[in-house]
Amino acid sequence: MERVVAAALLVLGVLGAGAAAGQALRLGQAAPEIAGQPWINSGPLTLDGLRGRVALVEFWTYG
Repeated sequence: MERVVAAALLVLGVLGAGAAAGQALRLGQAAPEIAGQPWINSGPLTLDGLRGRVALVEFWTYG
């Protein structure tokens, strides 16, 4: 499960939403904390809080 969350966060990092500007993500590196505002339907989430749980990451935008 951690790999799924890490993969989703890697996608966020590639898109620039999960990593700080200029920060490159590397294979085997710990995933960055989830960044973004506002949180809809929950309080802010952390990787430690999600450990061992199934997490669905949905990407969407207004079109």
